[in-house]
Amino acid sequence: MAGHGGATTLRAVWGPNGPAALPQLPSHLLLESLIAVALSTAQGFLWAGKPLEAIPAALQALRFSSQVFGSGSVQLVPIFLLLAEASTGTGRLRQAAKYLSQAQWIVLQTPDCSAALQSKMYRGLGLFSIAEGNLDQALYHLANDVYLATAEFGLNSVEVSGGYFHMANIFFHQNKMDTANALYTEVSSLWHDWLLSSLQGHQRVLRARAEASPFSEDEEGIEDGMTEARHEEATRVLWAVLKLREQGPLQHPGETARVLHALAMIHYLGLDLAKAQEVGMKAFNLAKQLPQQDSLETIGHLLELINAQFSHTT
Repeated sequence: MAGHGGATTLRAVWGPNGPAALPQLPSHLLLESLIAVALSTAQGFLWAGKPLEAIPAALQALRFSSQVFGSGSVQLVPIFLLLAEASTGTGRLRQAAKYLSQAQWIVLQTPDCSAALQSKMYRGLGLFSIAEGNLDQALYHLANDVYLATAEFGLNSVEVSGGYFHMANIFFHQNKMDTANALYTEVSSLWHDWLLSSLQGHQRVLRARAEASPFSEDEEGIEDGMTEARHEEATRVLWAVLKLREQGPLQHPGETARVLHALAMIHYLGLDLAKAQEVGMKAFNLAKQLPQQDSLETIGHLLELINAQFSHTT
């Protein structure tokens, strides 16, 4: 996904004498373009589990962003957080702490800093505390992450789910299974509801296109809110929760069916139809065994959409 594509893009625009392959743009626009490419590359390497490879691209993004926005700008905070995550992933905790301190300093110096950005900062602090083994401190930071994300996006937003997920992992590690189970359930519920809404929006756009005149101008891509970052987060989190539901001490058939349904939706929206069908059938077969079969119709409808898309593409 982003890791390989971003890296390819960066190599394509980065010649031996600098960014000569890029079109002639005003200097600030050129730098902003390079920042976007470098950040995409770094994030892609992190998603691919290659934190060491992420660091050079993130440092390039930091250098260019400092030139464009200034060394104390809030635009640097996400880059410092990315560098902290990558450094933590390589075991360089002292360097990660420095990046986190720089992010914190900028946030404290910015009175109007958004709750969304502060939420990301606290999540970074929480993940760093987990790496240090300080789980109580991690829970404190992650609770702040959840609070700020809720303030910015609402109680039922998927932006809140990341903090819950990492808190659930801590409670699971501490063998506090009731609390972990409740939080994992909340995480899968938030993603399931958001994906249902995204799927419905996706279908509305498809119906509108089918009914439109063939001579009308083609609209832009289907908007379902499924950015690459959100797709990656949802996929990673939901597969992790599914593993716990299927193999761990938190087995619960109803919750397992819901996670499978959510994964089928995300693979369908990501156009991985074979995986969507495989996971969707598992969700359907499991749902048939439940005392309450309210989800059967919804899962069955998704399978119909998948099969119809298969027919359309073959």
